[in-house]
Amino acid sequence: MALVAALGSVDAVTWFDDDTPAALIEALRPEVLAKGGDWPTETIVGGKETLARGGRVVSIPFLHQRSSTALLEKIRKS
Repeated sequence: MALVAALGSVDAVTWFDDDTPAALIEALRPEVLAKGGDWPTETIVGGKETLARGGRVVSIPFLHQRSSTALLEKIRKS
């Protein structure tokens, strides 16, 4: 979360404990809703509502098969 929050283009970062982020997305009403490239835009939770408000829904493609999980595992092993 800290890494994403440090990006200049990011306004806020948060987490949720529910099964889906639907309630959080509705409360925050983001202008842009982004998810990893393994999610087609039409299946992203909150996407329809975001689009209905005039927002954008983006599925961010994976580049170079990099994984933050794999990076953390590598750091922990060293």
